[in-house]
Parts: sequence; C-alpha cells; structure tokens
Amino acid sequence: MLPFFKDVEKFREELKDTIGFRAEPWSVLILTLAFLAMAFLIVPSVLSTAFSITLFLAPLWLPFLLIGGAWSLWVILKQSEFIFSRKNILLEIKPPRSLVKTPLAMEAFLSMLNLSGGESNWYLKWIKGSVRPWWSLEMASFEGRVHFYIWTRDVFRAMVESQMYAQYPGVQLTEVPDYSRFISAKPGEWEIWGCDFKHTGEDPLPIKTYIEYGLDKVQKEPEQTDPLANLVEYMGSIGKGEYLWLQFVIRYHKGEKYNKRIKGEDGKWKDYDWKDKANEMIKKIREKTRDTYTDPVTGEERPGFPNPTKGQSEKIAAIERNVSKLAFDIGIRGVCFMKPGKFNLTTVLHMISLFNPFNTEGWNGIKSTSWMKTFDDYPWEIGVTKLKNKYRRHMVEAYRRRQFFYEPFSFGLPKDKIMVMSTEEIATIFHIPSGAVAAPGLERIQSATGEAPANLPV
Repeated sequence: MLPFFKDVEKFREELKDTIGFRAEPWSVLILTLAFLAMAFLIVPSVLSTAFSITLFLAPLWLPFLLIGGAWSLWVILKQSEFIFSRKNILLEIKPPRSLVKTPLAMEAFLSMLNLSGGESNWYLKWIKGSVRPWWSLEMASFEGRVHFYIWTRDVFRAMVESQMYAQYPGVQLTEVPDYSRFISAKPGEWEIWGCDFKHTGEDPLPIKTYIEYGLDKVQKEPEQTDPLANLVEYMGSIGKGEYLWLQFVIRYHKGEKYNKRIKGEDGKWKDYDWKDKANEMIKKIREKTRDTYTDPVTGEERPGFPNPTKGQSEKIAAIERNVSKLAFDIGIRGVCFMKPGKFNLTTVLHMISLFNPFNTEGWNGIKSTSWMKTFDDYPWEIGVTKLKNKYRRHMVEAYRRRQFFYEPFSFGLPKDKIMVMSTEEIATIFHIPSGAVAAPGLERIQSATGEAPANLPV
C-alpha cells in the first residue's frame, strides 16, 4: 500500500489517542483545511513562500512520489493475481470421543506448516507477485454447534491430511463447502459485530501456554484443566439465530512486522525479526538487574554485579524458551452474527474477553481491537451508522478471504495487529480438544475410522 495512506492511518490512530475518539477521513480533512486557513491568516507570507518553494522543487520530489506509488500498485496487482490464481479448500476436523492427545500434538502439526517457500528470490516476489503460503485455523459455532476447520491451498491438502492423521489418529478430515458463504451477512439482514485481536505486550513475551497448565503431559481426565474448554463451552452456549466465527490466520515469520534491517553476526544485512527483538528485551532486563556503585578509588560510577529477582529470571527464561520455537505471523479475527431483534450485548462482551484464560500479568496476553471497537458512539460522530455498515461489510469479506497480510484488507493495518507467536502459543489457543472437554455443542464422531491394511489379499 502507498506509504502516504499508511501514514494517514497512523495519524488517525495517534489523533484518537490525543483527542479521545477516532477521527474519520472527513474530520481529518476538515482539521487540515482549518489549520491551513488559520496559518494563512496568521503568517500569509510564510505559507505562500512555503508553497512556492514546494512547487518550484516539484521536478525533484514528484518523480520519486509517482514512481514509488506506481511500484506499490504494481506489487499489489501481481500479488492479487497470484493469490486469485490459487485454489483453496476448507477441511473440517472432526475429533473422536476417545481422543487423549495433548496440545503437543498440534504443535508438531504446526511445525510442518512453517513453510517459507514462494519468495525465494526477487523475481518471484516482486515481478511474479508470489507470496508464501498462509493457513487459517478456524472454530465456528452455528447456533451452538461447534466445528473445527483448516483452510489451505489445494496443493497442500495431502500434506495437511497426512500430518493431521499422523498426530491425531482417529480424527476425520473432510472437504466441506465454505460455511462463511452460507449466510448473506448483509448489515440490514443481520446484526453484526466483530473485532481483531492483538498482543498486550511485546511479541517475544509468551502468553500462558499449555505447559503452564500442565498439558504437556497426559493427565487423568478429571484432573485436566484445558483453557480451550472455556472458549469451546462459550461457543456452544450461543442460542438460536446466533453465529460465531473465529479464525487464526498464520504464515511463516520473516520479520515484515518490524520493517527494518540490521547487520547480523556475520556482518551481512538481515531482516530484523522477533529473535532480535527478544535479544533487545533480554538486554534491557539484564541492565535493570545491576545496581551501579561508585568506585572508592577513582570516584567513577560502575555497573554492579547482576542480581536479578525471581521474576526477572523467569521472564528471561520464558522469552528464551518462546523464541527457541518456530515462529508464525498470526492475525486473529472474530465475527458474530445475530438475527434482527436478537442482539445480545453479553455475547459481545464475552467475545471481547475470549482469550483472558491465556493472559499472564507481567508477561503477555491477547486483547480485542479494531473493526467495531473502533467506534465510541459519541453523539457528534456524524454518519456513523453508514460507516459502521461499511466496516461490517469489509470485515466479513476479509474473513471470507482469510485475508490478513495482503491487500485489499491490509490497508492501513497497524503493525501491532499482526502478532508473532511460537508454535507452542498457537497450539495453546487452537488444538483439537481431548475427550476431557465435554462441551455438548462440540460435535465428535462416534468412533475412530481408518483404512484397511495394505497387505490384505485381493
């Protein structure tokens, strides 16, 4: 996307933090024109001179602006063509009743999806518009009936099926029509609310994972505490005329979020990624563990011996453990639909706090942001109903396209909405529930299925 428009979006977000509500495009334009008019009245000569110099130097800066904009549009066009040319499928995951697997099985499955192919050279990336594959892990509730899905390119179907069966023998994986197309999702016909989610802290800090819950080991079912049970139970509790969709869009992490390059240990330039961010965070924590003292001989201040607290030591260990795992860029989006007259504020409030069981004070968590949370419903927000409906349409379309990283729905996307998470963290918030999760709305197959032995006589 053109840098200018991203800067405008950033300005709007910063302005909201300053004035307390989101400034829509028309209000930003009015504020800008008012500022220019005031400046012209106060210092007309200065403003006139500034405009004259800008126009005089246009042959120097205008070509760069035009070339940069044209190049950005070219990349968007080629990427859109590439994405449109790929066939995608939706596979439903049906767990058996007797499943005893821990989230470690899902972590092993996710490791096989950590693919960086498709952007191996500049020709593929910038000329052909090739993008590395992304996946969507999904949970959907249809009036209280909970289903699990994985959305993928058709060419990866065999790989997804083989790895899923390898980690979860007994599950049933079948191709199904896209459930997100079954309802019109038009604002006039449905009450629609939705949001995205982002980290509460820096990416390298982990959320509360299944290891903290003791799920890295198989336990007796009555003793298991699976935080995903809260989410599944809630999705199974929604009533007639209500639908709730939740998706986790993931791709291999390369560092686009941080958008900068640094010199590596070998002296070569490299993309700054979450491991570099982790090193900076650990360095700052270690600096805080040293109390300075004055040298009695020279009178100089010197750093003292490291004396970390238990919390500081645990935080460093948690960061190091987290970034030692494979990493994904991830975007999380949730949308709920209710028939007219059935709007339930409790459903919205519960949706906002969906990921509270995974939050840890002082470390990291996941909170809701963006889309319908953008609106504060102040009385002076003119035309807000029309704008809300526009946001609803775009939000649903973004969900249907499983789009988070590329145009058109990454327009003005704040970088902090794209999280970086390890396979351990993602396996915590999305895994196939074991038999200990007894939510009545979770549909399971009655018994495991399998193929006949290959060595049977014909």
